[in-house]
Parts: sequence; C-alpha cells; structure tokens
Amino acid sequence: MEQIVFLDRDALIADLRQPSFPHEWREYGATVPGEVVERLRDATIAITNKVPLREADLRQLPRLKFIAVAATGMDNVDLDYCRAHGVGVANVRDYSVHSLPEHVLMMMLALRRSLMNYREDLRRGAWPRSRHFCILDHPIHDLDRSTLGIVGYGTLGRAVEQLARALGMKILIAEHKGAAAARDGRTPFDEVLRTSDVVTLHVPLNAETRNLIGAAELAVMPRHALLINCARGGVVDEAALAAALREGVIAGAGVDVLSSEPPRNGNPLLNVDLPNLILTPHVAWASREAMQTLADQLIDNIEKSVTSDED
Repeated sequence: MEQIVFLDRDALIADLRQPSFPHEWREYGATVPGEVVERLRDATIAITNKVPLREADLRQLPRLKFIAVAATGMDNVDLDYCRAHGVGVANVRDYSVHSLPEHVLMMMLALRRSLMNYREDLRRGAWPRSRHFCILDHPIHDLDRSTLGIVGYGTLGRAVEQLARALGMKILIAEHKGAAAARDGRTPFDEVLRTSDVVTLHVPLNAETRNLIGAAELAVMPRHALLINCARGGVVDEAALAAALREGVIAGAGVDVLSSEPPRNGNPLLNVDLPNLILTPHVAWASREAMQTLADQLIDNIEKSVTSDED
C-alpha cells in the first residue's frame, strides 16, 4: 500500500480528491526543512508545493518512489539526485493559464494608468478640494498601440500575448539573451528591452536566467517603460530594480515573486515605498479556479505514477 504525505497542504486551497488506488494519506499544513525526513520516513509518495527536498534529506528516504510537485517550478527538488536514484518527479502545468496572465494585465493597467497615485490622492482627500471635476496630476497612458515585450514564450507567455493583442498592443517575442541570431518571429533580447513600453517575464529560474534582468538591462529600457515579473524572483536583480525605481531609470514595475519566499530576512523591494511599484505576495497563480485545476492534475500525476509502476 502506498504511503502518501502532503508536506504543505495549506498552500493549496482546493478540493483534493483521494487517489483511486489503495493508500494511506497524511497531510501537514506546513513543513519546515528540519521536519522533512521524519515526516517522509515511511512515505512512498511525497507531495510538496514549496518545501525543499534536497539530496541530504532524500538519501535518508529509501522508500520514496515519487515526488508530486504541486506547482510548475521544480527548483525546490534535487532533480539530479532523483534521476540518479530512480525517484520519479512530476509537476503540474498550465493550471494558471488564465489566472497569471490576468494578474500581469492587472499590473500593466494599474501602472500605465497611475492607479496607485490616484488611490493615494483619494485617501488624502484631494478630490473634494479640487477646483475641477477631476484630478489629472499623474500621467495616464493607454495600452492600445503600445509595445509589449515578452521574455519567455511558453504557455503563459502566449496567454499574456493573447490578452495583450485583444487590447491592441504590439507584441515582440524576445530571443534568448546572448543568442547569435534571432529565430523567425523573435526579436533580439536587447532590442526588446530598448523598444518595449512594457516587458513581461515568463521564464523558469535556472543558471541561464538567474539575474537575467540587472542594472545593465534596466538601463537599456526606456525611462517610461514598465517591468512585470510574475515568473521567479531570482530572474531579476532585486537591488538593481529597487535602485532603478527610486532613480527613475524605468517608470514602474509589477512584481509577484521574490528571490526568497517568504522574505523573512528582508528584500530590497520591500523597502521601496513608491506608487510605481506594485508588489503582490506570489498570488498571480492563485485564483480559486486555477488552484482546483492544479489539485486535479496533481492527483492525476500521482495515479499515473502508480499505474506506470504496475505496468
């Protein structure tokens, strides 16, 4: 009988059906790294959203056969160890194909239309004191006919493109940074930065993409440009972005992810108290509809892993 342990069940607000095969199920609301080995000691299947599963712990879990990641990113799992020792790993994909692109669109609209500035004006009581019927103290720009640069053209990048085209935006798809030539339909990375009104990131975090956007890249962007990061915190040099926002190197940024989450030891972006930064706590993926899709696919992956073992 399979022993299934969900290490961080509280990360998933959705109905979770039980797998169809014989099993015992244990779940914990949250798990800190020091609790991993004890909680997985008898497990044959582990479920994790963000709890790290590294070699030092995995080598103490000889019964473990399969890791179901309740997310798309798998950088919290030592994949090299799993490959070498026959531990299967599966993630979930495309569950937030509506939720995350809508979050990106929300950030673009809010920043282009100075929403945070106007909200602050109202909070301060500026409208009743106005000599005119409206307040026009902050610039408002349309997304229509502006240029969106998409860095990372997978499922989510394409879904953002679809929404942006519906609003009349022009689209540039970035080639890989440092590529010798651009493929058909792609634009050189640096040119995308130089010519886009908004740049949105949809790449995984790996050795190639870590600090993909730093001080040099921000300096290339137009001063009126926006940067949106709903991918992974580590793809942006956060100290450089904080400085760029304070100094007006770019006009604004929408950020849903940080390099360390939760940011218990602080983060440069947490110290930016400016209306040109919209910071949300890694929730772009998390519509109720998206989480239910994730939950269903998670159990599908577990059932497939057991079926393939039986075959």
